[in-house]
This record gives sequence, C-alpha cells and structure tokens, in this order.
Amino acid sequence: MGLLGAALQDDAQSWQEQALCAETDPEAFFPEKGGSTREAKKICTGCEVKAECLEYALANDERFGIWGGLSERERRRLRRRAI
Repeated sequence: MGLLGAALQDDAQSWQEQALCAETDPEAFFPEKGGSTREAKKICTGCEVKAECLEYALANDERFGIWGGLSERERRRLRRRAI
C-alpha cells in the first residue's frame, strides 16, 4: 500500500473510532428486512462524524445497513438525485 493509501486508511479509521455507533449494538444498524431503522437513525442524529460516515458509504457503495443516518434505499435515492 502506498503512502496515500495508508493516509486514506488512517483517515477512515479515525472517523470510525469517533462514531457513536462504535459504542452501541451493531445489530441496530443492520436491521432485518422490514425491521425498524429508528434506533440507529436516532443514534446517528447526535454523531459528530455522520457526514464522514455517509461519504464513506456512498464512496464504497455500501448496500446494507444504516450509514450516516440513511438507509440503503435513502442512499440510493440520494445517488440518483446527484446524477
């Protein structure tokens, strides 16, 4: 891995260490199909790194879970509007 790749990985890890979800049950962020996303989104509301989390999910095409306060369906809609 080059120097830039290592720096990017360090940045990714630093925001993840600050994320409120890191201190909670990860299952809340990956509900069963049709399950409630309310608990996870409530946690995201107060998270300092919510924007970085959403940016990561969009850049890495995360297909499952709540990232940056948005569900997979909401992220898909956001991507469509950006095109």
